[in-house]
Amino acid sequence: MKTFCFIALQYLLPQHALSRLAGFIAETKNTWIKQRFINWFIQRYNVDMSIAAEPDASTYQNFNEFFTRPLADGQRPITDDANGIACPADGCISQIGLINNGHIFQAKGQEYSLLELVGGDIDIAKQFVDGSFATVYLSPKDYHRVHMPLGGTLQTMVHVPGDLFSVNETTASNVPRLFARNERVVALFKTDQGPMAVILVGAMIVASIETVWAGLVTPKKKQIQTTRYQQADDIHLNKGDEMGRFKLGSTAIVLFGKEAAKWSDELEANSPVMMGEKMGDIL
Repeated sequence: MKTFCFIALQYLLPQHALSRLAGFIAETKNTWIKQRFINWFIQRYNVDMSIAAEPDASTYQNFNEFFTRPLADGQRPITDDANGIACPADGCISQIGLINNGHIFQAKGQEYSLLELVGGDIDIAKQFVDGSFATVYLSPKDYHRVHMPLGGTLQTMVHVPGDLFSVNETTASNVPRLFARNERVVALFKTDQGPMAVILVGAMIVASIETVWAGLVTPKKKQIQTTRYQQADDIHLNKGDEMGRFKLGSTAIVLFGKEAAKWSDELEANSPVMMGEKMGDIL
């Protein structure tokens, strides 16, 4: 009954209105509000501020600045294995494996369409048919920026408007096509090992998604918006470089093409991961 009520609320609540309200609170510089919010969050999630570049929580101008805080040098070393795939974010594995018949496994009894995930762009989807995927849920207590699993040159960015269901184990098991129906940003990269996509999936109270090349992704029209980049744009990011961030965290999905990658055998659903550590190999 508890799970049923939680899922029912996901459908009934005004998702976007609540997210805008959360965004307003997270951006306020009112000292009384922002500091209580930050202090509550640190205590609630046992946040280790000693690893932050700025460990003094009182110095952040607002909650979003605290939430997306950079880490002190050396806290998240990037795998130095030339063929190693670097984990894009702190958190845990939601699911990891192969893309089968154009579908991606979400949870027991749930899967979603690769084509729908990338916003219906057939040219993008066909590059990952029978490929591999890894879904990483960003932990509330950890680092909240998303980094490059491999070095690559940006080819296309697709913003897909959608719902804002909460993203957690309960919703993944009970909300059909969760990751293909929530708002998301699809970034397609050309790498020396073939195509790679990094997809930033929004969620309830996630105020915004940002990328390092476009800043805040907030199209005025609630329709799919595709931006294609030319060689002259020269947007190249190395393995481990920051590529985007969430203001109030969610999920990152990494896609590789057919027989392009092999995930580490020890990784499975709920495996804890840290940004930069090796999560697999390019074949």
